[in-house]
Amino acid sequence: MSVASYFSQDYRQAREKFIAAAERAGASLESFDNPVGRGPYGESLTTDVAHFGDAAARRLLVLISGTHGVEGFCGSGCQIGMIEAGVFARLAPDTQVLIVHAINPYGFAWLRRVNEDNVDLNRNSIDHAAPPATNPDYLQLLPALLPKQWDGPLRDAAEAQIGAFVASRGMKAFQAVVSGGQYSERDGIFYGGHAPVWSTRTMHEIMRRHAGAKTHVALIDFHTGLGPSGHGEAIYTGNDDAELARSRRWYGSDVTSIYAGDSASAIVQGPLINGLRDLAAGAEFTPLALEYGTLEIASVLNAMRAEHWLTLYGDANSDQGRALKKQMRDAFYVDTDQWKSEVYARAHDLTGRALAALAA
Repeated sequence: MSVASYFSQDYRQAREKFIAAAERAGASLESFDNPVGRGPYGESLTTDVAHFGDAAARRLLVLISGTHGVEGFCGSGCQIGMIEAGVFARLAPDTQVLIVHAINPYGFAWLRRVNEDNVDLNRNSIDHAAPPATNPDYLQLLPALLPKQWDGPLRDAAEAQIGAFVASRGMKAFQAVVSGGQYSERDGIFYGGHAPVWSTRTMHEIMRRHAGAKTHVALIDFHTGLGPSGHGEAIYTGNDDAELARSRRWYGSDVTSIYAGDSASAIVQGPLINGLRDLAAGAEFTPLALEYGTLEIASVLNAMRAEHWLTLYGDANSDQGRALKKQMRDAFYVDTDQWKSEVYARAHDLTGRALAALAA
C-alpha cells in the first residue's frame, strides 16, 4: 500500500480504515460512543482503541490521535499506516501498545479543533476546583479575534487591532496570549472548560483500565498546525527535568520543551497528556507531543478564528461557510503525497524509538 492510502478524506472513512486495519492485524478493539452528537452523515461519533500485545505486560505505549479534532487526519493516517506496516506485530514480550483513534471524534467529523462543548482538550486537564488562571490580554483582544462580521468595517478594525498588538509585542506574544488557554469565555477560542469533558473523561477511563499496573508508560499525542510544513517537532509538554532528559535519550537531542522556550508551541494550560500522569502514578512516565507543521502560524490562527466565527455567526452551508471549512481543514492537514510521506516517516521513526526504549 502507498503511504497516501493510509490517510482519509473524512472522519467516517478514517474510522472505517482504522477498524479494518486493526482487525486484519489481529488487534482487540474497544469503542467509546460520544453520547451527545452525530457526524455530518448521521454517523455515530466514536473513539476506538486497538490493543496489541499482552494486557499483563508491564510496559505500555499509547498513541493518541484527534485530540484537536480536525488534526486527526494526520494522526489517524500515521496510526493506520503503522498498523498496516506491521510495526506492532512483533512486540517485545513485556510490552503492550494501545492506539487511541479519534479521542475527539466530534471535532474530527465536523472539522473543528474543539469538542462538542467548544472545549479545547489540551486546555481541559487542570484542577477545575481551583480558581482558573486569568488572561486579561486575551479579554482585551477577544472582540478583535471574533468580530461579529467576517467582512467589512468590523473585520478591518479587528485586523488593525491585532496588527497593532503584533507590531508592539511580536507574533510569539500574540500566539501565547491567544493560545495559552482561557476559562471565562465559553464561546471563545482556546476555551478550557469548567469541568472534564467527555473526551477527557474517556481518555482517563482508558488509562485507568490499562495503565494503572504498568511500570513504564510512554505516550505520543499527534498534532498539526505549528512549525515548518512537514516537519515533526517532538515536544515535551511537562515540567519535570527527569522526564525531559529521558525523552531526549529516547527520541534525540532535538526534543523541545514548551517551558524552555525552544518549541514552536507556546506554554499552554492543561494539556491532555499531562493530565494522564496521575493515572500512571506507579510508572515511569514519558509523554511526548508530536507536532507537524502545515502553514505559517498567522494563517493557522486566522483559519481558526474564521471557523470559530462561522460557528457563532455564519452559515456553514453557504459558499462562504464551505470555503471557511476548507480553509480550516487545509490549515491542519496538507493533502499532498509528499506531506503525508514526511509525517508518516517521522511517526514511524519515533514510535520505533519508543518501542526500543521500552524494551531495553
